[in-house]
Amino acid sequence: MRWFVIVLGAVALTVAVLLLITGQDVLTVLWLLVNGCVLIGAIVFERWRYRPSIDRSKGRWQPTGERFVDPSTGRLVDVFYNPDTGERDYVEVGRKAQRDPGRR
Repeated sequence: MRWFVIVLGAVALTVAVLLLITGQDVLTVLWLLVNGCVLIGAIVFERWRYRPSIDRSKGRWQPTGERFVDPSTGRLVDVFYNPDTGERDYVEVGRKAQRDPGRR
């Protein structure tokens, strides 16, 4: 679905440029440009906006004992909890030492 929206936005931008070159109606070109930018921008900013920013250097991170297979990557994940902030962190098994050597 994500790629479909990106392609749709790119098509709108391409058609807008082609219409602008051929001297077509400015309002149609402007409408296509705005909509193409909104579609592509929404996908780009959605990815950036919903990434959690967890400061792993602060607080007392504790393992919860929860472990599951992440459905998006198919990899085994451990869950850690910071009782000071209430944050949860999901760390791929085998990468704990690489991501945060101070956490136990």
